[in-house]
Amino acid sequence: MNVLRLRGAAAAALAATTLLGGLGLPSAPPATAAETPPAARGAAHGVPGGTLAGAAAASGRFAGTAVAADRLDDPAYARIAATQFSGVTPENAMKWESVEPERSRYTWDDADRIADFADANGQDLYGHVLVWHSQLPAWLNEGDFAPAELRTLMTDHIAATAGRYRGRVDRWDVVNEAFDEDGTFRDTIFHRALGEDYIAEAFRAAHRADPGAELFINDYNTDGLGPKSDGMYRLVKKLTARGVPIHGVGFQSHLVLGQQPEKMRANLQRFADLGLDVVITELDIRMDLPVTRKKLLRQAAEYQAVTDACTAVRRCEGVTVWGFSDADSWIPGWFEGEGAACPYDEAYRPKPAYHAMRLAFTLAGWRSGPPGGRRMS
Repeated sequence: MNVLRLRGAAAAALAATTLLGGLGLPSAPPATAAETPPAARGAAHGVPGGTLAGAAAASGRFAGTAVAADRLDDPAYARIAATQFSGVTPENAMKWESVEPERSRYTWDDADRIADFADANGQDLYGHVLVWHSQLPAWLNEGDFAPAELRTLMTDHIAATAGRYRGRVDRWDVVNEAFDEDGTFRDTIFHRALGEDYIAEAFRAAHRADPGAELFINDYNTDGLGPKSDGMYRLVKKLTARGVPIHGVGFQSHLVLGQQPEKMRANLQRFADLGLDVVITELDIRMDLPVTRKKLLRQAAEYQAVTDACTAVRRCEGVTVWGFSDADSWIPGWFEGEGAACPYDEAYRPKPAYHAMRLAFTLAGWRSGPPGGRRMS
């Protein structure tokens, strides 16, 4: 049976059931964290047959996860992050409010810790994020700056942050969430003061600060074909034509169970056809609670479909999940009544989604060699 070609809700469940049966997994839903003694959490994270990182590497790609610096104190969390993933993204530690909470006063401890963790484990480091309208320090967000001063603040911030990690970061999210849903530019302090050109200026500043890193623009709800991804496409086509040093596009992929984006593969491919690398940067697939086995199987099939979309595009460098465990997910705090979005459960045990991703990478490795992107980890 070719599970990669199955479609629809019934087919998704059948594909995931076949996968689970082949791996000899239990038929009962995973226990919740409350049902598992703390000492046992994470003990079962090792899965026969290798790791997610290994399966991704076999296809010439990376498997990444967002990490929080303070969670690295938990041995189970740190072990999974180190062994199952070949790339890490600081969840919050490199954002402007984190590194410069007061003007000209920098705090690098958490960002340094994650960079050191990546170095110690031979992992890619995905820098996130240099310019974003959200999670700005209060002094910047509430300030009254002339355009020239704001431009200097932006480029100085990029120089300080990208410069500190020069040569250590493989990929930078240079500009994040620049678009509204209709494909027009989002109203931000940067766009109001500097217009569309703030994006090109940010990329040039990042390239000066860290010339060896790949530079990405990143956004959500751009995964499939539609007005927002069309706006992104028009922008990056213009930037490449102008010689702006942009190397790739990140697709966050914060998805909802049963609402897979239309023509995701075709959308990734059209950006790749511009000579750009593409990456799934923040994947999670949330569901209405409570969790049921049917929902877990559907989720597994959808995780596999996203991974398939990446592996079908030769310039897709890899997939990063936005946190690997439901115990640490941002989703419940933002979407009431929703959760269970990650490939590991609250007890740090792999869910069907984990196995589905690993299968998708494994099958891609069997089908072909490494993708033909600009650079591959």
